[in-house]
Amino acid sequence: MTPLTAVSVDSGSQHRPSTPRGPKAGLPVVAMIGGGQLARMTHQAAIELGQCLRVLSGGPDEPAAKVCADVVIGSHTDLDALRAVAAGASALTFDHEHVPTEHLEVLVAEGVNVQPPPQALIYAQDKLAMRRKLAELGAPVPAFAEITWAGDVVRFGDEHNWQIVIKAVRGGYDGRGVWMPADSDEAEAIVTEQLDKGVALMVEQKVSMRRELSAMVARSPFGQGATWPVVETVQRDGQCAVVIAPAPELSDSLAMEAEQMALRISAELGVVGSMAVELFETTDGRLVVNELAMRPHNSGHWTQDGARTSQFEQHLRAVLDYPLGDPSPTAPVTVMANVLGAESAPEMSMDERLHHLFARMPDVKVHLYDKGERPARKIGHVNVVGGAQGSIADEAYVAAVRERAERAAHWLSHGEWTDGWDVHGE
Repeated sequence: MTPLTAVSVDSGSQHRPSTPRGPKAGLPVVAMIGGGQLARMTHQAAIELGQCLRVLSGGPDEPAAKVCADVVIGSHTDLDALRAVAAGASALTFDHEHVPTEHLEVLVAEGVNVQPPPQALIYAQDKLAMRRKLAELGAPVPAFAEITWAGDVVRFGDEHNWQIVIKAVRGGYDGRGVWMPADSDEAEAIVTEQLDKGVALMVEQKVSMRRELSAMVARSPFGQGATWPVVETVQRDGQCAVVIAPAPELSDSLAMEAEQMALRISAELGVVGSMAVELFETTDGRLVVNELAMRPHNSGHWTQDGARTSQFEQHLRAVLDYPLGDPSPTAPVTVMANVLGAESAPEMSMDERLHHLFARMPDVKVHLYDKGERPARKIGHVNVVGGAQGSIADEAYVAAVRERAERAAHWLSHGEWTDGWDVHGE
């Protein structure tokens, strides 16, 4: 097989060309900014639809760049690189939200079909703008305030009995850019340090919550919407570890409220594509919006094996304005568990770990991202689809499916079985 050749474009980016596709071949090209695992899995869905996914990757070793035939190497902050990846594409979309919206406005003015559009994407980039907009729309959000100096956080903390969360307005994820100070001294120190670094900050009231939920929806430019069941997300150290779909012990009325709220937010903001509305279920049974993600999302990975249409296929359908697919679940429960890098990578190779996992648990669906193993890094996930005879109302059934998913994920990350199983039978 002849290796693909990278050629330079004016910006200093590189474009690795593929076999000619696009309008001449009758196949649409979707361009995705970002070369991470979300782009990699969207590429898999594109193949099934006969499409070509083109990606803008920061380097040739990113997960999507390793598998996509059509890759532009460049930065998402470089307008010329954005132009290069968008050239001739039917739609331009994202595997992360960090693209400067001023660049996207230029692309829109030049005729590029950017989905979701920049006027919607800003609310996934800027947490303070998101809070203000959702409050304006009447969506439930915690009390919040902008922080311009240390006095702002002291005043807010006093008002809310120091049940507060400080957040970076932009860029934080997986527990980063989030602080929970215990008192005014700690809060002032955090604010002073971060403001000195040029980090914009906000503060909000800590929610007394029972658990975290996520409502995944999709919306097309035509205005068609679709919702998957609301799921429970289990966080560890600020990072998603497990997703249970659908969320157990969630009343029909609260599930309907979450789905309708997510659909309304997507319509009001003009979102196109898959979107996650991360929610808190409070201890008194209310819903509060935490954050928005306008792209495929970790809380939707279960759909690859547990729904008739995955979030990745649905995202492509939406940005191309195809009729949306059926989001119905295919089993009473599906559990996704993230494969997170161990503190020290096991001596056993991943290939051998896979061999043992498949021998013991042949029904587990494995999705690896081809990323190096580092502590707490998301290197893949597993999905376990529950048997058709079960019920989401059966706690033992749900617990058994969850245990299998977590056991499989832990084995892949640590090379050890949580139940003490001896792989050699000794």
